[in-house]
Amino acid sequence: MRNIIVKVHPSKANLKKKNQLAWKIAEIASDKAKVNNDAVEMVINRIIDNASVAIASYNRKPVISARQMALAHPRKNGANVFGLSSKVKVDCEWAAWANGTAVRELDYHDTFLAADYSHPGDNIPAILAVAQQKGCSGMDLIKGILTGYEVQVNLVKGICLHEHKIDHIAHLGPSVAAGLGSLLKLNTETIYQSVQQALHITISTRQSRKGEISSWKAFAPAHAGKLAIEAVDRCMRGEGAPSPIYEGEDSIIAYVLSGPGKKYIVPLPRINEPKKAILETYTKEHSAEYQSQALIDLARRLNKKIKNLSNISKIIIETSHHTHFVIGTGANDPQKMDPNASRETLDHSIMYIFAVALEDGTWHHIKSYTPSRAKRKSTINLWHKISTKEDPKWTKKYHDRNPNKKCFGGKVIIKMKNGETISDEIDVADAHPAGNRPFKRQQYIEKFETLTNGIISKKESKRFLESVQKLRRISPGGLKKLNLEVAHRFLKRSKKPLKTIF
Repeated sequence: MRNIIVKVHPSKANLKKKNQLAWKIAEIASDKAKVNNDAVEMVINRIIDNASVAIASYNRKPVISARQMALAHPRKNGANVFGLSSKVKVDCEWAAWANGTAVRELDYHDTFLAADYSHPGDNIPAILAVAQQKGCSGMDLIKGILTGYEVQVNLVKGICLHEHKIDHIAHLGPSVAAGLGSLLKLNTETIYQSVQQALHITISTRQSRKGEISSWKAFAPAHAGKLAIEAVDRCMRGEGAPSPIYEGEDSIIAYVLSGPGKKYIVPLPRINEPKKAILETYTKEHSAEYQSQALIDLARRLNKKIKNLSNISKIIIETSHHTHFVIGTGANDPQKMDPNASRETLDHSIMYIFAVALEDGTWHHIKSYTPSRAKRKSTINLWHKISTKEDPKWTKKYHDRNPNKKCFGGKVIIKMKNGETISDEIDVADAHPAGNRPFKRQQYIEKFETLTNGIISKKESKRFLESVQKLRRISPGGLKKLNLEVAHRFLKRSKKPLKTIF
């Protein structure tokens, strides 16, 4: 690996392309690096993981809306839409829109946390859609996905967006563009322009994750993927982009992020070095914001220790800065304590999540979020006794550069009415690579079978799992095998709105 120093340069300095971050990203996207076998196996795991959560969300409203929009853009030799017959094809950017929304809706796929947040699996729908439309092979897809993960993970390590209230999809646009460059074997210049365009058009604020969180949280990464596809297409036609997008006098760093005086350090592999960043990422066992994963596991453990939860007087969760200020009481969002809040808001409230997991001793992607569950009197009572507190120790662990030492947990202190104190702590989720039960291929398959049970047939499940595990050998034009068709009985006719554009 090498560390790239990124800072603002005045226009008169005429910063050379080879010294720009976008060019260095393009160089690794267009190189001839060999693939790492463990990384390839993880690509397969994440395709399985994405399919699991996409099918589980098939009949949720945002997913239906995105799918209807995609179906208004049919294309004879286009890409597939998750859940529909492989004979149904749409323009790849609209397939990316529909499938990306389906993957993100339940907040249940993979994550990487460092200086910023990310869900690197958001790269897959856009790269897969283009691969299907362009008749690419399984190995082409693998290389594209590996590049997408590599770029996003390393941007997340080096550049913090959230401190400036910029949504993390600003790292997704460039990573998808770079991944598409690898997939399509584009030259460095075309990828360079594509990365810059994609960044320029995918800047948005974090209001999408603040206050009353709406369905846009599911649409946002799909939108970034769609925009990145369109940016790459324009650049393949010879169009350019604002440049230098990161280092320019009026650039993203200069006026959106930390300003001309800031120096960022972004790690990147050397040219032709295998791309392995995907191995640093981790998926979710539970359908909730990643920083709640370990605390759900801790709540399940504490459920067995506390006989009568009504005897609790208060609960304090000592945790990292990110957890406290994003999903804890440090966010100062009253909606996070509101039983009438949206599902999207509840899955960003560690107070709600911990209360339900402590009461039930388990967590479910549907049952734990129902309105009746959120309005249960005992839950509200327990929920409102919970507060979070930043502990510098946990913040330091959260930001540790050593992936083997990085932690996303916390310490829970429970005060009982009789004066007794019960405390316990957890570093990482059970499913984390360093956790008690790290996810392996079998766990990804079990998650897939659980979430798709009753939605797809056993035959379709078996066919998909056999196909995806042979990804290396899928020949050009064969990537429709990665599509999944839901069972006929699960198909619901949704009423088309009376007034729409598409």
